[in-house]
Amino acid sequence: MTLLRKLAGETAIYGISSILSRLLNYVILTPYFTRVFLTEEYGNISILYTYAAILMVLFTYRMETAFFRFGSKEGEMDRAFSTASFSLLGTTTFFCLLVGWFVQPIAGLLNYGDHPEYILLVGGLIALDALAAIPFARLRLENRPIRFMVAKTGQILLNIFFVYLFLETLPNLDPQSWLGQWYDPESRISWVFVANLLASGLILLLLLPVYLKIRLVFDPALLRRMLIYAMPLVVVGLAAVVNQLIALPLLENLLPGTLEENRAQTGIYSAAAKLAVLMNLFIQAFNYAAEPFFFSHAGRSDSREIYAQVGQAFSLIGSAVFLGIMLYMDVIKFFLGPDMREGIGVVSILLVAYFFLGLYYNFSIWYKLADRTMIGAYISVIGVAITLAINFWLVPNPAFGYYGAAYAALGCYGFMALASYWTGQRFYPIDYPLGRMMLYLAVVLSVYFLSVQLGHWTDLWALAAKMGLHTLLFLGAVGALIWFERRTLISWWKG
Repeated sequence: MTLLRKLAGETAIYGISSILSRLLNYVILTPYFTRVFLTEEYGNISILYTYAAILMVLFTYRMETAFFRFGSKEGEMDRAFSTASFSLLGTTTFFCLLVGWFVQPIAGLLNYGDHPEYILLVGGLIALDALAAIPFARLRLENRPIRFMVAKTGQILLNIFFVYLFLETLPNLDPQSWLGQWYDPESRISWVFVANLLASGLILLLLLPVYLKIRLVFDPALLRRMLIYAMPLVVVGLAAVVNQLIALPLLENLLPGTLEENRAQTGIYSAAAKLAVLMNLFIQAFNYAAEPFFFSHAGRSDSREIYAQVGQAFSLIGSAVFLGIMLYMDVIKFFLGPDMREGIGVVSILLVAYFFLGLYYNFSIWYKLADRTMIGAYISVIGVAITLAINFWLVPNPAFGYYGAAYAALGCYGFMALASYWTGQRFYPIDYPLGRMMLYLAVVLSVYFLSVQLGHWTDLWALAAKMGLHTLLFLGAVGALIWFERRTLISWWKG
């Protein structure tokens, strides 16, 4: 089996875990949340998870990538794993004490002064996920995607179980029973985070055997080298999360309505953005498999040729994913509650933005391999500046509103992909077939715009006919791309 086929196989397994977990989340929880919560309540949940994602980068400080870099060296995996784990344990403990001590000021700063318990729950969730980061990274470096898949899927299954337990089962209990007296049905948002907290805690217990199988050591000198390597990547990671998620807090504060109205609009945008989940799933699965793959094969004489093939393969599949989502949007939109569907116009913009994000992941691997992570930090900081500038420019304008956040993502990721490609060609040249990669995107965009021109039908039978026509368009476009690249695909398969 060729290396490219091996990467494809591992990407598929990681994709299955991501797809299973996300589909369980979005097929079950998103329709449920968008029906049982008001738009303002759903906006609160989305915003709090955004803060959690941003802080997660700070409190893991990209030690998983540093672990890939140093743990991939022969005989160094256990030492790197143990050192990184001890470091995260110490900083996470400090973080928990900090949040507990300053919970009320933090809650007030984030406009949740009446609900400091939200901050405590989100802080606990960040702590548990931070402690699980290195065990998950070890499973990836050891090429154990199936166990990774089981743990990730189990986490979302547990989360779903606890959500329905707290929001559907316990509210029906006799209020006079001891359990009914303990349960507060008015704290529905809190119970969402309690459910997630319990699921993350149980998965961390499942991962404990990963620690027990190694000799625990702490190497201060190794930690220093890991931190020097990882610190610029903290900027990269923080910028990535900011670029992906800062739209929600910005919408809350920049939209021209009241706080309640803005949170409602934020909830609508957040729900619509989740319809781009399949592209995100593909990108996440690719990144899970590709990052340790790139480090493990960096010493090969043909490594750069392999990286170019990976980038081309990503573009081909990513283009097909974009087209598939957009051509079936009239069906996919029903995953959202009726009140949340008005924002689906942002999906096409976000899908193209995420396509460029995937290209950025491909192009940016050079500075991690060449230990030039500071260049990645510069690119990421400029990307954040672009995100903020476009949001501040467009979101307050009633003509754009939350569409401004989608255009900000497109501008940011487009720049970051281009900047990573250009700097990589200067310092670590990789001969990507850029013309063909852009051709794939141009073809699927043309087919999508053709489908838009065919009109919008609304009745049931017309919708069925429309989906049939879109299926023909999808098969025709993908078939044409496969035929165009048939020799390349055959060479990849045969190795």
